Amino acid sequence: QVQLVESGGGSVESGGTLTLSCVASGFTYSSYCMAWFRQIPGAGREGVAYIEYDGTTIYAKAAKGRFNISRDNAKNALFLQMTSLKPEDSAMYYCARASGSRYYTDPNRYTLWGQGTEVIVSS
Repeated sequence: QVQLVESGGGSVESGGTLTLSCVASGFTYSSYCMAWFRQIPGAGREGVAYIEYDGTTIYAKAAKGRFNISRDNAKNALFLQMTSLKPEDSAMYYCARASGSRYYTDPNRYTLWGQGTEVIVSS
């Protein structure tokens, strides 16, 4: 079955750390760019971090210096380590697969999504 399954969300205090995980199945994971998006109610999905098939990483401004995206192709896994969390980081976080090997910022270019994992950061 072609799917992405996220885990690792939860509640944390401001300044804390969380690591999100995503396990992929049913496709050749190593060939695709993967990404983490987030969404708050009433808003569109916002790209947080991207990792291309060759390990090249790209970060949104809000994530740069605080978040780290990584992938383990042997385990078909994607990770997002989030440090120095702020209340404005609270959102539903989604793992997504791009339509190809390189990144896009447009969420419409991502053709497979996980179910999401919620992150709540309290002040």
